[in-house]
Amino acid sequence: MRLKVRPGRAGLAVLLATVVVLAFVGLLVATHGAATDEPLAQGDASGHYREPAGRGRETDQAMRSAVRPPATPSARPSVPQAADREDRAGRTDPLPASKPLAARGVAPSPAIGPLFYTGQGDPGHGCTASVVHSPTADLLVTAAHCVHQNGFHTDIAFVPGYHDGVAPYGVWVPTSIDIDPEWISDRDEDHDVAFLHVRQVGSATPIERVTGAERIAFRPPTPRPARVLGYPSDSETPLGCQNATRMYSATQLRFDCEGLPSGTSGSPVLTDVDQTTGLGTVNGVLGGKDEGGDDETSYSSYFGDGVRALYERATK
Repeated sequence: MRLKVRPGRAGLAVLLATVVVLAFVGLLVATHGAATDEPLAQGDASGHYREPAGRGRETDQAMRSAVRPPATPSARPSVPQAADREDRAGRTDPLPASKPLAARGVAPSPAIGPLFYTGQGDPGHGCTASVVHSPTADLLVTAAHCVHQNGFHTDIAFVPGYHDGVAPYGVWVPTSIDIDPEWISDRDEDHDVAFLHVRQVGSATPIERVTGAERIAFRPPTPRPARVLGYPSDSETPLGCQNATRMYSATQLRFDCEGLPSGTSGSPVLTDVDQTTGLGTVNGVLGGKDEGGDDETSYSSYFGDGVRALYERATK
């Protein structure tokens, strides 16, 4: 089990937090509960929620105190577009296992960023998400527990490529969220996946044209060399780790690596990473069993037919 300060995974340090601190923060009901005063909304019976435009503008406004744009336009790196990417024989990163098998600081990736939550005082990030290719070029994937705990979080903002308080590709807010109704009914760990359509307030350009996008794969084979990249809730830069994915069960993917703490829930499990762009194929997102795992082993709901159906529903 992992205790969570915001909607995300928790490491050993959080487990040792004092009762006084937890009572002051007042964020949890049981191990994985949501704050009672957190802004929440109910979607429809299918697991779909549409964010009012005004709520997105409020979230964007709140984020202005938390992040800043690059110092100059030239400080924002250019990114190859998903439509321009083709498989390049011999140019795929072999993704050797990390030595030691522990997460370490890595450079940000344009299509991956933290999810901030603005509804409880100063904005802070507590999960990770990534841009995935879709017909509308505006889709993210993350863990369901990052966006729905007793209701849909209405105060979410995504900051791709985030580092040290800088939002190099801007702030993006949801227009809609899709999860499986089985997650709503009983927090089924086999359905801990969510898709979000996002927009940038004041712009009509879809996010995929700005950051590029990961591909997405269903029924992925295992074992498979993979990379996980995510944002701890107490860090301004990402952590990364590489190892082979394995099946924990017919419905759960396993990724062994130490040191992926609170905040890395929703991080993409990437295979077939292009050495030039750093973009790969999402085979899972950290979550699933125990809503993420422990300090040594992480999990993901398996991207089988159920997740495929959810993706197809979200992209209709």
